[in-house]
Amino acid sequence: MKPLIFIAAAALLATAPARSQALVDPSKVAPEYREAAEKRRAEQLRQRECALKADLEKVLPRDRTAFLNHCLDAMAAKQ
Repeated sequence: MKPLIFIAAAALLATAPARSQALVDPSKVAPEYREAAEKRRAEQLRQRECALKADLEKVLPRDRTAFLNHCLDAMAAKQ
């Protein structure tokens, strides 16, 4: 039983932690998809900015989605 526990612990330690989605780099995308990549990067930056605002305002997890949707709508209205 001890070897099984040791193997399970080693497997857990060897796995990489989950990371958030990386920002799209339009310069590394094929030219025909560059415009879509630029739009996706802009959207990702808006989402990150709203997430940072939520963190700074210490929004509760249960209210975070509504806060982010409101923030993104407000940013879209400004443009």
